[in-house]
Amino acid sequence: MALTLTLPTANRSLAPYTLKGSVPAKPAAGVKFNRIAYSAAHVVADPLVVVDPWLQAAVDWDTTIAYRQHLWSLGLGVAEAMDTAQRGMGLDWPTSLELIRRSLDAAKDVPGARVASGCGTDHLNLDEVKSVDDVIRGYEEQMAAIEKLGGKLIVMASRALARVAKSPADYERVYDRILSQAKQPVVLHWLGEMFDPALAGYWGTSNVDAAMDTAVGIIAAHPDKVDGIKISLLDKDKEIAMRRRLPSGVRMYTGDDFNYAELIAGDGHGSEVMHGQSDALLGIFDAIAPAASSALGELAQGNVDKFHAILGPTVPLSRHIFAAPTRFYKTGVVFMAWLNGHQTHFTMVGGQQSTRSLQHFAELFRLADAASVLEKPEQAVQRMKTLLAIHGVE
Repeated sequence: MALTLTLPTANRSLAPYTLKGSVPAKPAAGVKFNRIAYSAAHVVADPLVVVDPWLQAAVDWDTTIAYRQHLWSLGLGVAEAMDTAQRGMGLDWPTSLELIRRSLDAAKDVPGARVASGCGTDHLNLDEVKSVDDVIRGYEEQMAAIEKLGGKLIVMASRALARVAKSPADYERVYDRILSQAKQPVVLHWLGEMFDPALAGYWGTSNVDAAMDTAVGIIAAHPDKVDGIKISLLDKDKEIAMRRRLPSGVRMYTGDDFNYAELIAGDGHGSEVMHGQSDALLGIFDAIAPAASSALGELAQGNVDKFHAILGPTVPLSRHIFAAPTRFYKTGVVFMAWLNGHQTHFTMVGGQQSTRSLQHFAELFRLADAASVLEKPEQAVQRMKTLLAIHGVE
C-alpha cells in the first residue's frame, strides 16, 4: 500500500505526497573499498537533561556511540568531533575530548574501524588570543590530549589563527610547528567560509589560488607527516587542481558535499593514482550512510555505473541539506537520523534544530525519498507527520 502524507509546497499551499517506496541499497558483505571513506558523525543530544540548551551541551552518549558503530558496520570510518558534531556550534572542547575518548574506546571492539579526531583551538577565548604563539599553544594542548588517547589527528582550521595571522608566513609557521611534532601522519582541514564565516581569508589571503599555493607548500615541506587534506570549498575544479599538485602518497579527502560523487569516482589523471581521484571525509555520509557504503562497494568492484546510479540521486539531497547558510547543514543531518530511527527525537545540542524552516524539512523529505535513503519509510512518514503537527499542519 502506498504511503501518502500532506506536505507544504513553495507557494504556502498543502499537497499530498506519495512516497516512491524504495529503501536504501544494501552493501554487499565483505567488500573492501578502494577509497578511504570517513563520515563526519553527528552527536545525539539528551533532551531529558536539565540544561540551558543554547549554553550547555547535553549528549546522549549511548546513542551517539551506537551511531558510530552503525557507520563502522557499513565500512565507513568516523571523523570525530568535527563540525558535523557541532564543534564550535554547541559542542565545546571538554565535551569533544570526551566524545573522542568514547569513540576511540568503542573502536577497539571493531576490527579495522577507522577514527580520526578533530584537533583545533576552539578552547581558546578569541578575545585573549593576541599572537600566533597563542594559537600554537592552543593546537599543542589539544594535540597532546588526543595523542595521549592514541588518536589520529585531523588538524582543523582555526578561527583564532584566521583572526591573528597577518600573512601566509604566519600559517606556515604554525603548521610547520604542529606537523613537525605530530606522532603520526595527520589530515589537514581547509574549511571554506561558507561553512564558517570566521575562516574567511584562511591561509593568509582571500585569493583561493594563492591560498592553495600556501597550503600545498606546507604539505610539500612535510609530506611524511600529512596523510591527506580535506577541503570543503564546494568548488570541484579547485579540488581537482589541488589534488593534482599534492606530493606522492598524500591524499585528497573531498569535503565537497555538492560534487562528491564525481570527485570520488575520479578522472584518472596522471600516473600517481591518488592524483586522479578523491578519497572522502564528508558530512553527508552521515545522512546517507547505507547508500554511500553500497556505492563505494560497487566502485571497488569496478561497477562505476552502479556507483553513480546509487550515489548520484543523493547529490540533490546533499545540495539541499548544505544550502546557504551552509553552516546549518547539521540540522538536516540530524533530521535524517531521526527519520531513519537512529535516535528517538529531533532535538540538537545548542537548540540547533530551529535553524531550518518547515519548508526546508518538507523538501528534504521529498529529496530523501527520491534518493532512496529513507531506511524505514513507514516510520519516516509518521515522524514527518509529527513535525508537521508541531507546525500546525494536521
